[in-house]
Amino acid sequence: MLRFVIRRILFAVLVLLITTLVAFLIFFGLPKLAGVSTEALAARYAGREPTPDVLHGIIVQLGLDRPLPIQYLEFVKGLVVGRDYNGGSYSIHCAAPCFGYSWRTSTPVWELLLNRAPVTLSIAGGAAVLWLLGGVTTGVISALRKGTVFDRVAMTISLVGVSLPVFLTGLLALALFVNTLHLLPSDQYVDLTTDPLQWVENLILPWITTAFTYGALYTRLTRAGMLETMNEDYIRTARAKGLPERTVVLRHALRGTLTPIVSIFGMDLGLLLGGAVLTEVAFSMQGLGQLTIQGIQQSDLPVVLGVTLFAAFFIVVANTIVDIGYAVIDPRVRLA
Repeated sequence: MLRFVIRRILFAVLVLLITTLVAFLIFFGLPKLAGVSTEALAARYAGREPTPDVLHGIIVQLGLDRPLPIQYLEFVKGLVVGRDYNGGSYSIHCAAPCFGYSWRTSTPVWELLLNRAPVTLSIAGGAAVLWLLGGVTTGVISALRKGTVFDRVAMTISLVGVSLPVFLTGLLALALFVNTLHLLPSDQYVDLTTDPLQWVENLILPWITTAFTYGALYTRLTRAGMLETMNEDYIRTARAKGLPERTVVLRHALRGTLTPIVSIFGMDLGLLLGGAVLTEVAFSMQGLGQLTIQGIQQSDLPVVLGVTLFAAFFIVVANTIVDIGYAVIDPRVRLA
């Protein structure tokens, strides 16, 4: 098991290196191959209507006039040990991990990410718990009560949840529970350490709205997997041995159903941690998703690049944890 975990971690590190290379080439290499001049490339990192002095400073500090391999090595070095942006008479230090420097806000991108990450992590974490527990539980009960009223109602609700986008259900929830019934506050995000109760109250709707969309898919997936697994030979053998029905369902049938669910859960959680764009826009919360939109609207490419790498990190880590989870759920993965 330890050897399996080490292999997966080393593979994750390799994937992250490849991701940084691809992102670097997209933001720095492809424009040069397309014939974009160094000044025009610097203008993309300066925001709108930059002055010649600003452009020259960005070219010098980012090293845009240097060969691409050297630029990439400096880029990776900044992620590991930090980086100094030298502008001649002054120097700007970007501490590790240096995802870049926003010339528009005069702030290292890492600081912007740290300021916005708690909002996105709060939304994604709470919603993930709800949709995983709710979706899997509902799917198991629907499979065990196939054809009953509960099963039909659950499948109908899950179909509605899959069909409706987050921004629509979010706006409907705000209109009903905040503006009409006044059951929940309309205040913005409050940090957990500041007021835990207010933190929960302000995140209930984002959690439920996000979990409703994702949980619907998990309900249908769990139900289909359980129906298939319950007809396997080892389930009949477990029942023939006289095992309690709860043991048959939870330790045998559900365990065999969890493999694809864990895979999809890791991908969904990783993508959501990279920025819950629709949820943050619907509830006006300043997380990574909103930061990405603002970076695109303001042509602040260092911010866009930083969020891209930050999201890639979450996705790779989530998939690594999923691979390790496979080995815990199904020992055949370790042997393979």
